[in-house]
Parts: sequence; C-alpha cells; structure tokens
Amino acid sequence: MFLGVCAWLAVLLVVPLAALVWNVAGSFGDVVVALTTPAALRALALSLVIALACIVLNGIFGVAGAVVIVRHRFVGRRVLDAFVDLPLALSPVMTGLGFLLVFGRTGVLRPVLEGLGVQIVFAWPSVLLATLFVTLPFALREVALVLEEVGDSEEQAAATLGASAWQTFRRVTLPNVRGGLVIGTTLTAARALGEFGAVLVVGGAIANRTETATTFIHGAIEERQEPAAYGMALLLAAAAIALLFILQRDRE
Repeated sequence: MFLGVCAWLAVLLVVPLAALVWNVAGSFGDVVVALTTPAALRALALSLVIALACIVLNGIFGVAGAVVIVRHRFVGRRVLDAFVDLPLALSPVMTGLGFLLVFGRTGVLRPVLEGLGVQIVFAWPSVLLATLFVTLPFALREVALVLEEVGDSEEQAAATLGASAWQTFRRVTLPNVRGGLVIGTTLTAARALGEFGAVLVVGGAIANRTETATTFIHGAIEERQEPAAYGMALLLAAAAIALLFILQRDRE
C-alpha cells in the first residue's frame, strides 16, 4: 500500500513538476529573457496585487463572517453557512459567466455602471471580484473551525468583567483565531495566484490591463512561446510550494 500511494503521488505531483523544472533548465536563458519582458512583469505584478487584496479583504470578511456564523443564531443561518462553500462547488468559468451577466455590456447593472462611468468587466475590478469569489471560503472556514474549537467561555468571561463587544473581540477573539486566520489567508493567497477560468472570462486576458500570471501562461502557450509559459508556470509552482511550507509550519 505504501509503495502504491508513493507511486500515485509521484505520477500526479512529482513527475509533472520535475518535467517542468527540466524544461526550464534546458532553456534557462530564454526563460529569464521571457520573464523579464514588460508584459510578463505586469502580469505577475497584477497577480500579486490581486492576491494581496484577497488576503486583506477575505481575511477581514473571514473573521467577521466566522463570528456571525459560529457565535450568532438567526433565521437562515444554515443557508448562509451552506452558501459560503458555494465557490468550492461551482466551476470558475460559471462564476465568470455569472459576473458577466451582472456587470457585462448586457448585464443587469449596465445602466448604473454607465451612469457612474465605471467599467467592471474587461478591467482589473472584474479580476479582483472573480478572485475574491473563488477564494471566499478559505479564511472564513479556518477561522470558524477555531472558534468552534475554543468555544466562547473566554469571551463570556471578558463580558462579565465589563469588557465591551469591541474589547472582547480585539483582546480575546482575535488572538484566539490568529492561527486559523494565518492558515486561511495562506490558502487564499495560493488559490488567488493560481486562479485562471474566472479571470479569463471576466477579464479577457488583455495585455497590460487584465492579464494575470495564469492567463499569461495560457497566451504564451497559444503563441508557442514555451520558455515564457514554462518559466511563469514554474514561478507560480514555486510560490505555491513556499506557501504550503508556511502552511505546514503554522499547523505544527
């Protein structure tokens, strides 16, 4: 069984990654040149900015949402709890199409957006919205698990001693969920850097505007620019592996 599991993991994980490293090493000079072009640097920068924004926004929402779901009882709580996992069940392409129906040229919010002079689709806001959607559950679920595990005895004690709701949250709840928040935001970063389907649909992979690192890889493959595609793919893989090591360290 042990050998079978190792072989299975090798086929699915190690061999593809090793092949990617091998191809990059074989044309290292071309890869460096391809990754230092303005288009590649802008795509990578946009991915990093979007990932950072998702960490901050979904980190804040994750803590607030977890507190609401775990600590409060209200009508529709179970429905809200179930809906949090919706991004994990839906295809990212379906997500992108949904945003097009809302914010696109024939979308329901088109008159409002035109009146405000705001463009969502095929601009960076759509890339951010799509990535926020697909990364929404990670921080919230990790924080919720911690809240359920630690219980609310410390929070009740703080309230009994006269602490306000904000003081209780800042001095008791937030320190208690720090580990879960770190894990959740790490998973959020990894997922945000690797998102492709939703951002391709709503952003259009427009060079120097909405092209992320993943859509850059897609475009490079379409144009038969293998060094650029392999190099960017290996760069994202290295970032994901680094994030996983951070995640593993925090879990120990």
